[in-house]
Amino acid sequence: MNQDGPAAHFKREWFLGVGVLTSVMFLLWGDAIFARMANPLWLIGTLAWLFAVILGSALSVVRHADRLAARLGEPYGTLILTLSVTGIEIVSISAVMMHGANNPTLVRDTLFSMMMIVLNGMVGLSLMIGALRHREQQYNLQGANTYLGAIIPLAVLSLILPDYTVTTSGPTLSFAQSAFLMLASLSLYGAFLAIQTTRHRGYFLLDADGHASRKAAPDSIGPETAYHAAMLVLYMLPVIFLAEQLAPPVDYLIETMQAPTILGGTIIAMLVATPEAIGAVRAARANDLQRSVNTFLGSVLSTIGLTIPAMLAVSYWSGRGMALGLEHTEFVMLLLTLTSSVVTFASGRTNVLQGAVHLILFAAYILLVVQG
Repeated sequence: MNQDGPAAHFKREWFLGVGVLTSVMFLLWGDAIFARMANPLWLIGTLAWLFAVILGSALSVVRHADRLAARLGEPYGTLILTLSVTGIEIVSISAVMMHGANNPTLVRDTLFSMMMIVLNGMVGLSLMIGALRHREQQYNLQGANTYLGAIIPLAVLSLILPDYTVTTSGPTLSFAQSAFLMLASLSLYGAFLAIQTTRHRGYFLLDADGHASRKAAPDSIGPETAYHAAMLVLYMLPVIFLAEQLAPPVDYLIETMQAPTILGGTIIAMLVATPEAIGAVRAARANDLQRSVNTFLGSVLSTIGLTIPAMLAVSYWSGRGMALGLEHTEFVMLLLTLTSSVVTFASGRTNVLQGAVHLILFAAYILLVVQG
């Protein structure tokens, strides 16, 4: 176990104090802070403050998840990270959804933004940086195909099929259809976890020679592992509380200042995806593309497989409607992104051109957010 003294631990974990102090301030004086949101500078400052503290805490969650990954081995390390980030996403969406006027497209916008940021921005940046530094990089093709084999049907069932159902009006699902989608999402994600953690763990590993690895994960569960697990939970607590405090300024920005409705989903997606993006890019730069692939494809799969059932349950529990089907340009961008992802992860090797393609698609997404 790490033998550092209390001073060293305090120096390393100082941001936990920032998160706790900010949480206490909003707990005690949150109403007074939000009462001044009519001032644009105050609104932007409050939003930036919350975003920065939540992001910093989330980055600390990623740091401790990385330490757990080193102790427990893959794929458990990446799994811990993706589940932690998915929890942040569910809490953030729920908080914004339950605050203020009903925003039926919030979940759809967040999921779509998350997929665009991860499958285009994160993938493009990781592949580009990795290729510029190492020319070609390898990953386990079986693992990537397993991810995409689950992502594509869930994405289509969740974000495209509701546009074509006729039982209910608009891009929505009936209760029976929603129940089926919840069951299908949880079942498929559960089957994936069984493959990832037991029967076919080698699909998600790659040895130093670029071959699929069958090496077992280290069985090193001791005091240091417990320390990192505890710190991960402690950093998650202010993230969960402050995500709820993020709802009023985001809601005010959309409803009062006539910002694009997709902006709320984009802010949440950026908040959730940034810590994972940093980890994925670092892994690619270190020539560990397999870790990057596990991170960004695992992030998308957990987002769809877990967030959709959770938010459908929240929607029915709260009585707030939820529109899932994408429309117009978003529909086209999703199909283009899924098709490009299949092509990108079809050979077991990546190069700079593939990274450039995904970055161009990410730029197109940003343009559509700004100009529609």
